[in-house]
Formats: sequence, C-alpha cells, structure tokens
Amino acid sequence: MKMKIKKLATVQMGYSFRSRLETSESGGIAVIQMKDLLDDHTVGCDELLRIDMETVKEHHLARRGDLVFRSRGHVTTAAVLLDDPGKAVVAAPLLRIRVAKPDKVLPEYLNWYISQRDAQIFLTSRAKGTVQKMISKQTIEDLEVVLPSLKKQKNIVELATLLTREQTLLHKLADKREQYISAVLMQFAKGE
Repeated sequence: MKMKIKKLATVQMGYSFRSRLETSESGGIAVIQMKDLLDDHTVGCDELLRIDMETVKEHHLARRGDLVFRSRGHVTTAAVLLDDPGKAVVAAPLLRIRVAKPDKVLPEYLNWYISQRDAQIFLTSRAKGTVQKMISKQTIEDLEVVLPSLKKQKNIVELATLLTREQTLLHKLADKREQYISAVLMQFAKGE
C-alpha cells in the first residue's frame, strides 16, 4: 500500500525569526537548527541553542516523534526527534513533519523512508533553484510512502539502526587502524 505524506502527517514550515538569534543561557525556548541534525538521521538535543521568547504558540512547539526535514541544500533528508526536546521550535528553512496517523506509519519508519533512493529521486526531480536547491512543503506532502504493516516497519527501522551503528563502528575502526599503522611506520622511519 502507498500513501502520500499529506494523508499521514502534517507538514509545517519552521519558525521564521525576524532577526539574528540572540542566545540566552536561561532562555525558555530551545531552537532546532540545521546543525542539530545528526548523521544518523536523529536530532541532537544536547546542544540546542536557547533563546528568550515571550510568546510561542503551541502549534510551533516540536515534540518527541516529530521529523525535521532539510528543505534546502544538497542533502534532502529528515531527522527524527527521539528525545523530548522540552519547549523547542524548529527554525526555518527546516520543515517539521508530524505523524497524524500512528496506526498507519511509525515516525522512525517515515524518517528512514525519506532518505531512501525512491524518495530521494522524487524529491530531487521536484527541487527548485539552480544554486541552492529547495524542496517545497507541497513536494514533501506529495511524496508517496510505501506502507508495510507496523510490525514490518518496526523491523525495518531496527535493522536500519543496526546498519548505521555498524557503519559508524567501521569508520572508527578504520581511523584507529590508520593511526596505528602511521605510528608504526614513523617508528620504522626513525629506525626504532
């Protein structure tokens, strides 16, 4: 079964700040920005910028399970909020995708699906702009998602998570090996 995102979730433009963000250690609102989207397609909540903001409407607040989508640039993938960010808003040009039908799709599955080849081909084919590519809210809403059972979705997400973890470990291992061999070669060069 296939369904368009607009039938599964609500897509909202990130909050547009009128001026440069003034950080405040004691700020009551956290801001999710492009730099907070991690390589493993999750949102890092540890170093969110905090600001003072008098009023923020409830519908602007992000919550656990929301997806944050990069609408600009070469990388058009999403990141899922696995942790509760507290009072936080998603900054424009990012888009916030919130699953409205949890009986049809898991947020983590939707997050995984958006980064897959079929979805990426669709998004790239509809990107606008010559220098800075941009994906519109409409384009994301029109993306069709293949929907297996929730059990299968859960299995796919678990396997994809393990694969990502394996890739990370392999990169770390390769780096350590390179450092070790370089150190051995340097000792050899010095005649030790």
